[in-house]
Amino acid sequence: MSPRPSSLGEQHLVLIGLTGSGKTTIGRLAAERLGRPFLDTDAMIEQRTGRTVRSIFAEDGEVSFRDLESSVLADAVASDEPAVIAAAGGAVVRESNRTILRSAKARVVWLCGGPSVVSDRVRGGAHRPLLDSNPDAMLQKMWSERESLYREVADAIVGIEGRSVHEVLEAVLR
Repeated sequence: MSPRPSSLGEQHLVLIGLTGSGKTTIGRLAAERLGRPFLDTDAMIEQRTGRTVRSIFAEDGEVSFRDLESSVLADAVASDEPAVIAAAGGAVVRESNRTILRSAKARVVWLCGGPSVVSDRVRGGAHRPLLDSNPDAMLQKMWSERESLYREVADAIVGIEGRSVHEVLEAVLR
């Protein structure tokens, strides 16, 4: 499929949302459609460190991971070339990251789906160490802590419940 003109202009398209909301899937498709590079902050962390998200969490802890997450998010939105960026689900937890997202030359789209919507999608995810012990309870906790933060930085909200990948992609690109 050839790239189509974008109403984004020279802005990045940044996707935020809970783990399992489709940021990577929709991001890849949007990047292809727009003819832009796709950046996934989790993949950037793994590339930068040569380690998996899981091993960083296990060996260095969540704070170290969040530090790396902040660094790669800042680098991604600082790029001169407009890209589609899938931000890690917890990127909004830090105020500094929310400031980065609000001040970036970017359109931030929240792929909004609560715990019941993403629960089946995340089971057994090797790169989701926070969901190891009790996924449903942790997803509920994440939702409670992050919903208002996603809303705070989002320029647009796209509901994912009951929608196909194609429908979500079209809503994101509107």
